[in-house]
Amino acid sequence: MTTPSTDRIEKQIVLRAPRAKVWRALADAPQFGSWFGVDLKGVSFAPGARVRGKITHPGYEHLTWEAVIERMEAERLLSFRWHPYAVDPRVDYSKEPTTLVVFELKDAPEGTLLTLVESGFDQIPLSRRAEAFRMNDQGWAAQMANIERHVAR
Repeated sequence: MTTPSTDRIEKQIVLRAPRAKVWRALADAPQFGSWFGVDLKGVSFAPGARVRGKITHPGYEHLTWEAVIERMEAERLLSFRWHPYAVDPRVDYSKEPTTLVVFELKDAPEGTLLTLVESGFDQIPLSRRAEAFRMNDQGWAAQMANIERHVAR
């Protein structure tokens, strides 16, 4: 029996779409924003880039999404760092550690296997760690359904 990790969230889904189409949904910033719920028009993803956009998800429109792109390996891997569940506009999250979000693509008989891992929660301040983990766990479940709908079009 394994103990669930408090440090990482992992989700997998087989998308019925070619790897190139799934990669574009991840690596093309405006496309990423369209399914993720962030306005990223005019933004590009590149390793080392700090990217920002207004969140478009209902109830969170007053917030700005921000991430630093870490790695991009065409049709294989995209990763970024961000402050998880940074939703209180009165809090300066910039001094907190970030978590690492990794999207990995592999071929699957039915299409493309997308694996998402967000790790680093054990470094988040204890006062908000459990809530950040819980909310991101739920959020990633919803986002996997969002990307599935997006690439099915």
